[in-house]
Amino acid sequence: MAFAHAQFMSDVKGLAAGDWQWSGWLTPKGRVIALFALLKLDDETLWLLLQDADPAELAASLQRFVFRSKLAIVVRDDLHITGLFDAPAQAAAARMSIADDGDIVLDMGAEGGVRTLAIVSTSPIAADPTLHARWIAFDLVHGLPRLPSSQREQWTPQQLSLDRLRAYSVKKGCYPGQEIVARTHFLGQAKRGLVLFASDAPLTPGMQVDDGERALGPIVSAAASDDGWQGLAVLPLTHDTAGLRTEGIALRASRLRGGLAR
Repeated sequence: MAFAHAQFMSDVKGLAAGDWQWSGWLTPKGRVIALFALLKLDDETLWLLLQDADPAELAASLQRFVFRSKLAIVVRDDLHITGLFDAPAQAAAARMSIADDGDIVLDMGAEGGVRTLAIVSTSPIAADPTLHARWIAFDLVHGLPRLPSSQREQWTPQQLSLDRLRAYSVKKGCYPGQEIVARTHFLGQAKRGLVLFASDAPLTPGMQVDDGERALGPIVSAAASDDGWQGLAVLPLTHDTAGLRTEGIALRASRLRGGLAR
């Protein structure tokens, strides 16, 4: 636990066994390398459920900081993830349910919908691209950015509005990037954050949002949804979001939904 608490941006020591939280790993300059769900199975066992980062690459990067710590970092390629747009039978909010056979269920629901995520050892169900896109769009409208490789190590937790998910701590001890995160928080210097947009045309990360006169910031996450496209952009907090466009495409600002914090 001490290693994870010293490396990750959330309060790992404050997490109860059987609970999970959003967390992440930062560069020394406070930029997000990876976002993940951090599961505490017991006082000796943590699992990282990665959103987008390559697990083998992240494990190798973390291993460089183990030094003399007595711990093992293992990629569990024997496990599979299944997501359902249905309410979990037992898991609720941050509390997991753990079956006798070791399968784990998380409540991934939030405002406007229920979802269940299961970590199982059985053969995975064939992926449905439409439902997968719908899952990612649900993440985006609730303020959980999905970061492709082009957007990693680019943004601070504040710029990605990760306070909405309670994904980082400004009160615990040092961790990589903590000085930048704490200074931004306590000096009130956060000038950018996430804005949710809907569009009738495809959106891709890296597209610049503009007001007709200047570029304001890029789209960092995008996904097809039931009625078009959803995108998250990092923009100045004080700028009017009406009438913005990206590469000539009209954007409609939407309210970020709540309820996905853990």
